[in-house]
Amino acid sequence: MTLIRALCATLLSLLLPLVLSGSSTGARAQEAGAPDPSPRTHYTKREVLIPMRDGVKLFTAIYTPKDAHRTYPILLQRTPYSVWPYGEAAFPPHLGPSARFQEEGFIFVYQDVRGRMMSEGEFVNMRPQRTVSGAAVDESTDTFDTLDWLLAHTERNNGRVGQWGISYPGFYTAVGMLSGHPALKAVSPEAPIMDWFTGDDFHRNGALWLPHAFNFMTSFGLPRPEPTQKYPTPLQHGTSDGYAWFLRLGPTAATRQYTKEVAFWNEMLAHPTYDAFWQARNLRPQLKAVKPAVLTVGGWFDAENLYGALQLFQTVNRQSPATDNRLVMGPWFHGGWERSKGDRLGPVQFGSNTSDWFQAEVLFPFFMHHLKQEKSPDLAKATVFETGANRWHRLEAWPPKQAKEARLYLQPGGGLSFAPPPAEGGAESFISDPAKPVPFIEQVAIGMPKEYMTADQRFAGRRPDVLVFQTEPLTQDLTLAGPLRPELFVATTGTDADWVVKLIDVYPDTFRNPDFQEGGSPWDRTPNPMGGYQQLVRGEVMRGKFRDSLEHPTPFVPGQPTRVAWSMNDIFHTFQKGHRVMVQIQSTWFPLMDRNPQVFTNINEARAEDYQKATHTVFHDAARPSGIGLHRWPEQP
Repeated sequence: MTLIRALCATLLSLLLPLVLSGSSTGARAQEAGAPDPSPRTHYTKREVLIPMRDGVKLFTAIYTPKDAHRTYPILLQRTPYSVWPYGEAAFPPHLGPSARFQEEGFIFVYQDVRGRMMSEGEFVNMRPQRTVSGAAVDESTDTFDTLDWLLAHTERNNGRVGQWGISYPGFYTAVGMLSGHPALKAVSPEAPIMDWFTGDDFHRNGALWLPHAFNFMTSFGLPRPEPTQKYPTPLQHGTSDGYAWFLRLGPTAATRQYTKEVAFWNEMLAHPTYDAFWQARNLRPQLKAVKPAVLTVGGWFDAENLYGALQLFQTVNRQSPATDNRLVMGPWFHGGWERSKGDRLGPVQFGSNTSDWFQAEVLFPFFMHHLKQEKSPDLAKATVFETGANRWHRLEAWPPKQAKEARLYLQPGGGLSFAPPPAEGGAESFISDPAKPVPFIEQVAIGMPKEYMTADQRFAGRRPDVLVFQTEPLTQDLTLAGPLRPELFVATTGTDADWVVKLIDVYPDTFRNPDFQEGGSPWDRTPNPMGGYQQLVRGEVMRGKFRDSLEHPTPFVPGQPTRVAWSMNDIFHTFQKGHRVMVQIQSTWFPLMDRNPQVFTNINEARAEDYQKATHTVFHDAARPSGIGLHRWPEQP
């Protein structure tokens, strides 16, 4: 579920948007002249310690409408990030997912989870469920006990409860829906964590997402020996240049000099494969017999938990088919549906205020129906935004049933097409040097800026250690809907290698943003700021030694052609007529992911001298047709 981007000046500035979900939406409503009254005016607040079945007490803030003439449902958020502000006289700027919820009237409840901030007990990251750990309590029992107490001790509740949360609170929402409490009628897990080794936050197919995980854990992971209202101080890097800082740091093992007190970071490094430690934190097997209605929310450009949102929806569909289970995917960064207009990311525009539309037309009606028994909003099974064409779709399934499988093949001379390569197609080679890794973004940043998900890739394609393949300009729109499945036939002179594949939308040289004005925003101060832009649509890595199994890594045989295939996160994107489709292939993506020594070893224990140059080869002939499997929608000739 969670895991926070570039380290901000203070960690609270990063975390509060997750705690005070709706604050930015309310601010936008005020700017537009809509009513957005202060919570202090219309709500009373009390703080309580709610006892769990094992005697541990969880700190909880309860905001109840002052209007005593009616009853209200409870809307719960459980968080490891603090229920700030503390004190019964202290109120946040806004309550709930958006201003609409606060104006309508709910009983808003925020709770510090077990072992965090002001709650008692021991905190466990992504605490495994009881069915896995054998423990007496877990986050689902804490949710159940919390709801039982609230229903008995909160005046004017109507007996119906909803839960929501983004990122780590999205994980607690996903676990909450497993509590089995009959009063829990609707949940919205938004960008939830599902699996920290396979695809969420900390790892992608076993490769460590270095600055994101490190910058987060060096503050969040510090010990909290007793309840506190104070957040840990973030690590001070002394520079904003993450590429230089992490390169100077050296091997992954060198991070331990900063993590002596960060138990979970050291546990992570002690478990370099998908072993029982990580498998116990895979929530997917638990998603069965889900009783409340589920509205999963994710963003196509979420750098942290896109995987979790897609996996939760698909797993509930498969393992709990009777559940009222729905999906929303918009053109958003992590939490952007609450913390931005959703109209652009960097220079890439989406044509409208997608966040307000979602809040007004989907999330608010969803909870109103299930918690206040208002008329059903008739939501689609999947409400999904098509990037590139910038329009919403209501679909009966995701991926859409009409999508047809196809494959883009790498071609000799840097070509890319739907036709298989010729028999004598050949191969392309490059030298990968861990001492000079390919940057993941041109921007100077100490962490993982959200803009990398749509960033211009021209800087990378100009390097000799990045292979580039592209189509001719398209003669008609090409819409892709669903997962991408790279299949590469490769060889290396080393015994391990990372394989990064990036799918890119190449804009025509004549392209201009629709709202282009000379001297406008920082992105629009050149005569043609988007001409030739190479927008990253999706990029992902397969750490080569995990190509056959995340549990049991195997080395490459130097020089031996080998198949490497994996599944990337879904897209719903239209490459418009006149654009090109590009694929870039590389073996470093720094410091976004840790460097591979390119020798078969435990990378978390590798020494500086283990890092070696290697020559990597990608084949593209009839016998070894490297390419990307995809889904075209609707069916196109």
